[in-house]
Amino acid sequence: MFQRQIVQSSEEAEGAKERGLVYVWKAGSCSITPERLPGLSGKTVLQAALGIHHGLLLTEGGEVYSFGKLPWRSGPEESCANSPVLENTLLGHHVITVAAGSFHNGAVTESGVVYMWGNNSAGQCAVANQPCVPEPQPISISDSETSPLLSVRILQLACGEEHTLALSLSREIWAWGSGCQLGLITTTFPVTKPQKVEHLAGRVVLQIACGACHSLALVQCLPVQEMKPIPERCNHCSQLLITMTDKEDHVIISDSHCCPLGVALSDNQPENRVFCPSLETPEGKSVTGSQSEDCQKPLVEEHMLVALESDGASMPSSNDGQEDSGISSPGNILFPDKKEGKEYLISLSDHSLNESLAKNICTEPEQPSQEEQLGACIPGPPGTSTSALNSLVASCASAVGVRVAATYEAGALSLKKVMNFYGTPSSEPGSQSGGGSPGPEALKDSREEQVRLESMQGKKSSSLVDIREEESEGGSRRLSLPGLLSQVSPRLLRKVGRAKMRTVALTPTYSGEADALLPSLRTEVWSWGKGKEGQLGHGDVLPRLQPLCVKSLDGKEVIHLSAGGHHSLALTAKSQVYSWGSNISGQLGHLNSPTTVPRLAKVCGDGVWSTAAGLDHSLFLADEEDFQPGLYYSGQETTTENNLYENSCTKSPILLLSCSKIGYISNVIAGGDNCLVLVDKNVMGYIASLHELASTERRFYFKLSEIKSQVLRPLLGLDNLGNANTIQLLQEMASRFSKLCYLIGQHGASLSSFLHGVKEARSLAILKHSSLFLDSYTEYCTSVTNFLVMGGFMLLAKPAIDFLSKNQELLQKLSEKNEENLQLVEVLNALFFMPFGRLHNYARTLLKLATCFEVASPEYQKLQDSSSCYESLAVHLSRKRKEAEYTLGFWKTFPGKMTDSLRKPERRLICESSNRGLSLQHAGRFSVNWFILFNDALVHAQFSTHHIFPLSTLWVEALSEEAGNVNGLKITTPEEQFVLVSSTPQEKTKWLRAISQAVDQALKGTSDLILYGAGGNVPRQEPPISRSAKYTFYKDPRFKDAVYDGRWLSGRPHGRGILKWADGRMYAGTFRTGLEDGYGEYRVLNKALNKDDHYVGYWKEGKMCGHGVYSYATGEVYEGCFQDNMRHGHGLLRSGKLTSSSPSMFIGQWTMDKKSGYGVFDDITRGEKYMGMWQDDVCQGNGVVVTQFGLYYEGAFSTNKMMGTGILLSEDDTVYEGEFSDNWTLSGKGTLTLPNGDYIEGLFSGEWGSGIKITGTYFKPSLYENEKDKPKALRKLGILAVPPDEKWKAVFEECWNQLGCESPGQGDRWKAWDNIAVALTTNRRQHKDSPELLSRSHTQTLESLEFIPQHIGAFTLEKYENIKKYLIKACDTPLHPLGKLVETLVAVYRMTYVGVGANRRLLQEAVREIKSYLKRIFQLVRFLFPDLPEEGSTIPFLATETKGRRSFCSGKSDSRSESPEPGYVVTSFGLLLPVLLPRLYPPLFMLYALDNEREEDIYWECVLRLNKQTDVALLSFLGVQAKFWPGAVSILGESRKVSSNTKDACFASAVECLQQISTTFTPADKLKVIQQTFEEISQNVLETLQEDFLWSMDDLFPVFLYVVLRARIRNLGSEVHLIEDLMDPYLQHGEQGIMFTTLKACYYQIQHEKLT
Repeated sequence: MFQRQIVQSSEEAEGAKERGLVYVWKAGSCSITPERLPGLSGKTVLQAALGIHHGLLLTEGGEVYSFGKLPWRSGPEESCANSPVLENTLLGHHVITVAAGSFHNGAVTESGVVYMWGNNSAGQCAVANQPCVPEPQPISISDSETSPLLSVRILQLACGEEHTLALSLSREIWAWGSGCQLGLITTTFPVTKPQKVEHLAGRVVLQIACGACHSLALVQCLPVQEMKPIPERCNHCSQLLITMTDKEDHVIISDSHCCPLGVALSDNQPENRVFCPSLETPEGKSVTGSQSEDCQKPLVEEHMLVALESDGASMPSSNDGQEDSGISSPGNILFPDKKEGKEYLISLSDHSLNESLAKNICTEPEQPSQEEQLGACIPGPPGTSTSALNSLVASCASAVGVRVAATYEAGALSLKKVMNFYGTPSSEPGSQSGGGSPGPEALKDSREEQVRLESMQGKKSSSLVDIREEESEGGSRRLSLPGLLSQVSPRLLRKVGRAKMRTVALTPTYSGEADALLPSLRTEVWSWGKGKEGQLGHGDVLPRLQPLCVKSLDGKEVIHLSAGGHHSLALTAKSQVYSWGSNISGQLGHLNSPTTVPRLAKVCGDGVWSTAAGLDHSLFLADEEDFQPGLYYSGQETTTENNLYENSCTKSPILLLSCSKIGYISNVIAGGDNCLVLVDKNVMGYIASLHELASTERRFYFKLSEIKSQVLRPLLGLDNLGNANTIQLLQEMASRFSKLCYLIGQHGASLSSFLHGVKEARSLAILKHSSLFLDSYTEYCTSVTNFLVMGGFMLLAKPAIDFLSKNQELLQKLSEKNEENLQLVEVLNALFFMPFGRLHNYARTLLKLATCFEVASPEYQKLQDSSSCYESLAVHLSRKRKEAEYTLGFWKTFPGKMTDSLRKPERRLICESSNRGLSLQHAGRFSVNWFILFNDALVHAQFSTHHIFPLSTLWVEALSEEAGNVNGLKITTPEEQFVLVSSTPQEKTKWLRAISQAVDQALKGTSDLILYGAGGNVPRQEPPISRSAKYTFYKDPRFKDAVYDGRWLSGRPHGRGILKWADGRMYAGTFRTGLEDGYGEYRVLNKALNKDDHYVGYWKEGKMCGHGVYSYATGEVYEGCFQDNMRHGHGLLRSGKLTSSSPSMFIGQWTMDKKSGYGVFDDITRGEKYMGMWQDDVCQGNGVVVTQFGLYYEGAFSTNKMMGTGILLSEDDTVYEGEFSDNWTLSGKGTLTLPNGDYIEGLFSGEWGSGIKITGTYFKPSLYENEKDKPKALRKLGILAVPPDEKWKAVFEECWNQLGCESPGQGDRWKAWDNIAVALTTNRRQHKDSPELLSRSHTQTLESLEFIPQHIGAFTLEKYENIKKYLIKACDTPLHPLGKLVETLVAVYRMTYVGVGANRRLLQEAVREIKSYLKRIFQLVRFLFPDLPEEGSTIPFLATETKGRRSFCSGKSDSRSESPEPGYVVTSFGLLLPVLLPRLYPPLFMLYALDNEREEDIYWECVLRLNKQTDVALLSFLGVQAKFWPGAVSILGESRKVSSNTKDACFASAVECLQQISTTFTPADKLKVIQQTFEEISQNVLETLQEDFLWSMDDLFPVFLYVVLRARIRNLGSEVHLIEDLMDPYLQHGEQGIMFTTLKACYYQIQHEKLT
């Protein structure tokens, strides 16, 4: 008709005119001439909608046009528009979809807003009190359940005659207008505020459609897992869903409960008004309406039996398909719990069975009262709820027991399929035929199903569907049971409870991912509204107020619904149409009866892909041979005047030839008067290619479904399919086939909807979601080839021979093989490999589409790429098939015994040496060596044995020629090495290449994936030497039967890995050339305790070596150094928790797993702490013991006991010096000194604290002797203890070793710096994997440590400062060897002097220990910084630094002070105390405080007393000269005169300054504080005197004493002694030394002066 245009420019620009052309014709006849709708001048129409006399068009720009009779418009000329009129109100709102009702319209904009206009007599435009709405008006839809109120975004609209439905973005339905077709819980109409249809809330609604007075919804099935146990009562009217009626000789069980929400309405009610008044409202109020004669018969029947239609067919049972739906619709029972149900059946005694039945059986009442009509079957006491359910099933089961058991044998049925059978009433004795109450006819055997279903629940798994669907379409048996139920034997009941398991029953059908991206096929159809013509599809003519599922369409994969005036159409993925409802004009497309349930319409052509339902006609768009769609019409055949002809309707849909001439139809719309099509012209073949793709895809799906139902299902149902493995492979193949089939179905549906839309190439699913298709095909290929390799098709052919030979033609038709006398195996083979041909078709069609675009355009590129992608996959999969066939051929010839052990589904043959091309070097003369290379292993087969070498741990290299190894290949595996000699160089390269490629492939694990579009895969020649793999050792003595998973290097574990032994041992960490080396974790089971020993730490050459933590199963934990799997070096052992029997802690030196050297042992139970020497795990040598009761012992130990000379002090200063023989046991010569100075010399024996025998002399020294002689023994403490330099040797040794020195000071300094750098970087690298371990400041510290202070030129103060800074940073991180050392020293120090160790006698020991640390660390520092001067030398100041520094006590400038050459003295105290002391301060200061307790108490009492005085009184009391008294002081910033009652105001700044002494740690800092205090005092006095002066000590001391008193420092004694003990020796005679002496003098003065 149209001449084809040649398009030069891009296809969109010019071709656009050729899309979306509108043609219209009058409905009601087959001989039509479609006419182009005038006045659209080149606008592309995307969508159209028709009412009774008008229509709407939506163009590509989002504009809306109306045409036809528009009575709601005001202007007379506009009320009947022959050419389309633009709806101006909607301009600027981009409309995305339109809908037309009989006389009203709706549109939805891009932002989800709904506009309504037209007739509003029933509120269908959602506007209150306005009969018609002339212009489009936005309506608000808001969800009241959300707060704040959110407006609901709408996706789709559907309009009926008096109602409108909207589908929201969240897939819920909103309704307004009038009538029960709204599905709302209300009786007041019209509804002008949109309300949600609550009955479907929570379900995913995919599409909605409105007929004149009924509504349809397409709903996605619930996932299987969510299946709820179905209630026994209807959730609207609380009636039992199953009823039982006891007749004289039989019982009728019915599950066809009809909810009163679908009650038969009396005819004499006005048709157009709403039906609710005669129904029961959900609240349960009975509302009565008029009832005519035909309503007089008891309604009870309708609850219990079936509401009969005129032709006597019964309503279909509403069984839930177990896999599709879990909604609680009437007529479904599942046991909530399988076991409970079964046990209940078995345990019911006859008596209780009858009794509980009696309660639930509803006999027909003689005179039904109002109540009973509406609420019939309300059972007895509520307590019987579970028994009601169970007893019904029980009675049913027992009655049909034998037959049920027999049907089990036929295989578990799915509930889904008792369907589509319409029996006729049968007259039995006792059933009244005819009027009043229908006989017990045509009841479903759904109870039988229930019992069977219960047996299947064991087999059910998620998203599985019974693949034998169509099995049970047979006759539906009536359960008419013999009267006495109680005679059923319990054995029979038990038999009923057991089901015979089928070999293969279930295969998955869909994948979640595809469901999210493509239209779902797992759908249900729900309908509601008026059902007078049967348009609801529930098998009756009753209305429904709430959506109800049309059960007979379950599992039919409906993808689109259309609703006409009084009929409904459902289009399925298999391109079939089900129709139901009014068939007066033949609009259903079939003449089957009854029409109250869905039936297939008989459309010729190749499958329908679009439908439209008009007022009394239907249009079907079907594929024709040449892929151009053909339009079929069914409905009235003559013009409307000849209404008299009853038979003027079509028998079956008729092809409208005139429509085929106008172009490619993409959309069909049917209305009242008119039909309309949207047509595309086939510019450059683009449209034709799209139609071809869609059409072939739909046919392909039909074919796959046929194979699934006609071949796969029967095959799976066969018995003796072979062994479990084969069955599993078959199941897997079936499930993958199912999945692919489902995907193709979805794609077909998606292409159909694509053709209705804009048709942009780039939104094609095979482009956008290509991975879905590629993966599904690849997965299916894998499972089919695996099945093939295992000889599956040969095995199948035997049991399937009967089935296959019966259906020879079918098979040949499906497999497209039409040669004569084909083998069954080959037919099956062809059948299951058939789907792969489709990939070539995709590639070809995409290429065709690409040619419609400019070569430079992105569309062309994308289509071209995808095309080559599908093509290369097709090639790849055919290669896979060839490999599988080659492998199968090999197995057929291979000797049988080995086949069984070597044949695996995934294993493919690559090459083998049966041609003697490869032999083992140095093999015996008669040995047979056969090498077979598979894709996962190299097999070395000999006469009867074979060895398998997995490829992932196989290394191959060609041997060089010179060694005489001609054509040799060296094969390395973790436990073997051998050389293969090939016969020729060609053979050698062939094998080398094959093995390398196979190894590479095995490591990549990508044999199934190809680089899409990379033109095949380019093999890499060399597989990596270093790789990750899993391996089980089989003969290595140490690793036998262990499994290693991790990194390898040339046949040895190397890098990170996990090794698990058969006996439960496990190592996870780093390996080096086959042995544990580096950091790792190790577990070994302690069999006695049945717990694990657990080690985390460092290893060397397969042994624990270095630092680690070993947690023993006994609960002990060792943390420290190891060597050769033994504890060796410094370590800490914790035994037991505090609550356990003997908690203790040891920290110290170990040698070869034994305590040896200096160590501290804390026995928590006995409250004793030992600090001394050990040997072979016992105390041996000198040591000190302190107890929690204040006893102190120092002296010799031997084998854990005090033996030899020792000193013992008790808390009250009683001292014993002498011989000991056992713990706390005196034995031998000694001296006992009492606290008052008396002493006894002689022989002692006995245990301390429990009576001691003494032979000796008692001395009482003269009382007037010098005081100083008194506590003689106390001064000697520490002589018998371990010398401080002998302590913690191991800790220092470890540090020296880390620096690479054998012994302290012996080694290369640069090597030491290298070691430090290595330690820092490896530790940083370890932490990089877990950055949360390192804070930011820590990282900065580490970075700054990478710069080493330089040592060039003379040593200056600046360099000294740099070294000091470096040390502070180094000691801040335990990753630095010095930091580690300091951390360990702090730990051991605190272990020693905290807890029981906080004993005042240990103070001097603690101070000596710190000094020893300083000395030894200083040695390390000088080793690292050799130009650091030795202890006590001075660094000269630069000339500038000395100038102008005034002396404190003498006025003249200090040009010559004490030392001849001024300078900075280098000492270990100055350099290291700032680093060390703050960390050790708490335990040390605690010891000082304990030691000075008595003195400080006296001092403090005096301070408190004197501080009660006012400033003036105190100054005069202390004898401060009046001239130094401040005259005015500043209080809170204002100056005030000092009056007699001023307190705490004089010298306040100096007091404040002195108080800071408690906040500093090192003596140097404390001395600075004292110095500042003196300067503050001078400052104050200067302000008062206003003249220069020089202090003399006599003037200064009282002022300073005043400041010390006012400062109120609680532990002043401890501070003084600490400074004294740890002060830099060279400071003692300097200025700071003098000031310190002054402070000390003040402290003693305050104590001793009896100040009153």
